[in-house]
Amino acid sequence: MWSTRSNRGGNTVTCPACGDAVPRSEAREYDKEGNRWERHDKEFEHFCKDCFRELCHQPRGDLESTLANIEADGLSRTEFLTRYLQAVDDPGSADDPSSTDESET
Repeated sequence: MWSTRSNRGGNTVTCPACGDAVPRSEAREYDKEGNRWERHDKEFEHFCKDCFRELCHQPRGDLESTLANIEADGLSRTEFLTRYLQAVDDPGSADDPSSTDESET
């Protein structure tokens, strides 16, 4: 049988924004993919109420896939930002992160 919503409050979650541990029943569920109603095979982050209020609730478009396409182990902050800015200016460039020329920075 399905449990009631009030029955889920036994767990504690850590807010990724501020680091506070709060009871799950007092946290707000956040789907970084932007569709919290599609729940199959997803893990959700849980924010405290104060941090959740400060989040931008506008659609994030392709932000997650853009970040996933440009990130790589060992990238310097400068190289990551260079790749990000290139991807934003030229959306097709995020598919080929090796095309970035470091001499442009």
